[in-house]
Amino acid sequence: MPEMYFDVRWPDGLTQRCYSPSTIVEDYFVPGGEYELAEFVERSRTALGIAGERVREKFGFHCTGASGQLAQIERTAAAYGDVTDAKVTVESLTGADGSPR
Repeated sequence: MPEMYFDVRWPDGLTQRCYSPSTIVEDYFVPGGEYELAEFVERSRTALGIAGERVREKFGFHCTGASGQLAQIERTAAAYGDVTDAKVTVESLTGADGSPR
């Protein structure tokens, strides 16, 4: 499966590199895209859920990398739950080899 990464900037400027076992995240995020916090979390749930399912279909087991990444995103997002108009920016999408998407 073609792995990829999406780098995000949280409302306070902290950055995080996120993992996906599938390029499906390209259907949900664009480099430079800014998303309301709740929308970012929901898009992450959908994209990483599909990615995990694709791994299950191909290999017979759900991808713990996808579910673990989603759990990390949800934990981080919870810290900004009280921030008014909190936004998350997807700074970049890159392939596993580091090439920009």
